[in-house]
Amino acid sequence: VQLQASGGGLVQPGGSLRLSCAASGSIFSINVMSWYRQAPGNQRELVAGITRGGSTNYADSVKGRFTISGDIAKNTVYLQMNSLKPEDTAVYYCKAYGNHLNYWGQGTLVTVSS
Repeated sequence: VQLQASGGGLVQPGGSLRLSCAASGSIFSINVMSWYRQAPGNQRELVAGITRGGSTNYADSVKGRFTISGDIAKNTVYLQMNSLKPEDTAVYYCKAYGNHLNYWGQGTLVTVSS
């Protein structure tokens, strides 16, 4: 499974961005796709996840501001990020899980700054 993340950039506080993650390869084996982020000096943390059945979960810090959507069977998952804060600044990574394996995409940098 290969994952390609895109959509990062520089945005002002209060602004919005939408990240995309496109999967290719043995996508039939994927059960969950997630977004993680890692800020400088911090550990990588879960932001949001979505199952093949459409169930979602979010980190408390992004609930009500971020929305994960998409369809694993159609290869693409999105992360809509609204009301962005400076503390959301991080490299965002897409992860797929299936058959007891984790697959990671390259990160995309999100910078929230005025």
